[in-house]
Amino acid sequence: MAQLNLKHLRYFWSVASHGSIARASSILHLTPQTISGQLRELEEQIGAKLFAKTGRNLALTDTGRLVFSYADEMFRIGDELQDVLAGRTPGGGLTLNVGIAMVVPKLLAHRTLAPAMRMQEPVQLKCIEKPLVDLLADLSVHKLDLVLADSPLNPALNIRAYNHPLGESPTTFFAAPHLAAQLRADFPRSLEGAPMLMPTASSALRRGLDFWLDHEQLKPNVVAEIEDRALMKTFGEGGAGIFTAPQIVEDDVLTKYKVEIIGRTDAVMERLYAISAERRIKHPAVSVITEAARGALFR
Repeated sequence: MAQLNLKHLRYFWSVASHGSIARASSILHLTPQTISGQLRELEEQIGAKLFAKTGRNLALTDTGRLVFSYADEMFRIGDELQDVLAGRTPGGGLTLNVGIAMVVPKLLAHRTLAPAMRMQEPVQLKCIEKPLVDLLADLSVHKLDLVLADSPLNPALNIRAYNHPLGESPTTFFAAPHLAAQLRADFPRSLEGAPMLMPTASSALRRGLDFWLDHEQLKPNVVAEIEDRALMKTFGEGGAGIFTAPQIVEDDVLTKYKVEIIGRTDAVMERLYAISAERRIKHPAVSVITEAARGALFR
C-alpha cells in the first residue's frame, strides 16, 4: 500500500469527530464536495469503506473505527505538540518560564510580569531566581522562555539570545525613618560617610552607583553588599543603611516597607531587559509583557 495521504486522513478524522461532512466542511472551510472527494480517494487507497450511511447520518465501519483510533491519537498528539511549542501545556493554558536575575528588584519584576497574569487565556507562571549567568545557561537549552536582567546579554558569553530593552527609571534612595530624617535635607551631600547597602559588583546598578558617587566625590560607608534586592530592602527597613530602588516602584516600596525617601537622581538609571532565545518574540505572554512594559510601566 502506498503511504497514506495525511491531508485526506485529517479530513476523515474531522468528519468522524464531528459526525457529518457538513459540520466538518464548515470547520475546515471547505465545500462538502471537496471533502467527499477526498474521502473517496482515501477509501480507494485503503481498499475498504470507512463510513456507512444510516439514514441521513454517517457511521464508521469496522475499518473506519480502526483507522479513526490511530488517526485520533496521531492528530491529538500533533495538536499537543503545537501547543507545547507555542508555550502551552497539553489540555491547559499557556506556560511561561521566567528567570529573574537576583539583582532585579522583586517589585519591578512583579509589575513587569503582572500583565501576563491578566491575559484572557490562563497562564501558568513559573519564576526562577538565580545569578544571571546561570539563567542564561538555562535559556540556551530552552528551559526558560524569558530572562529579566538589569543589563543586556554580554556577547562574550557566546550564548545565542537576544536583548529586548523594556525601559529605564531614575533611582530613588530610601532609609528607615530615623535615618532618613537625618539625611534628607542635604541630599546627596548627606551620603558622605552614611551607612549604605549596595548591590554586588556584578550588577549594572552597582557600577552606575559607583560612577555617580565618584563623580559627586562622595564616599558612603558601605556596610553590606547584597545581591538579593528584596533582602536589601528588609535590611534597610531594619535601619541597617540606605538602599535604592527604581523610582517607578517607589510607591510600592513605601507601602510594603516602613521606610522614607531621602532623595532621587536621574544620573543613575535602572534599566530592565527581557532576554529571549528568539529575535522575534512569538510567545503570546512574552509579547504581552514586553508591550505593557514599554507602553505603560516605563512611560
